[in-house]
Amino acid sequence: MGRRRQWRNGTGSLTIAGRDALVPLEIAATYGPRRRGLLDRDGITGAILLTPCNSVHTFRMRFTIDVAYLDRELRVVDIHTLSPGRIGRPRLLARHVLEAEAGAMAGWGLARGVQVTIVPAASA
Repeated sequence: MGRRRQWRNGTGSLTIAGRDALVPLEIAATYGPRRRGLLDRDGITGAILLTPCNSVHTFRMRFTIDVAYLDRELRVVDIHTLSPGRIGRPRLLARHVLEAEAGAMAGWGLARGVQVTIVPAASA
């Protein structure tokens, strides 16, 4: 078994298998940024990756979000839309969660079984 990736807080880009577009990405890899996530925001350009993570809630959220659960290989194992004030069921196979504004993921072609690639921005 290969070495596990160590994620760091920051930014990067998301690519979706079979698509050319790069999606701007925030990476939340430690407790504080994961806990904060999209809470108390009015929206997001692109998506946020919560890692490690296998469930989310939308309490104190101001907008409806798409949630994609990713396995260790960054393949989508499930995808749902959550309105504010909801709790998503934990996904046992999920190791990461992508969140974006509702409708964005369908526009990107993201669906169950799709492989994604995440490229963190170069450190300064």
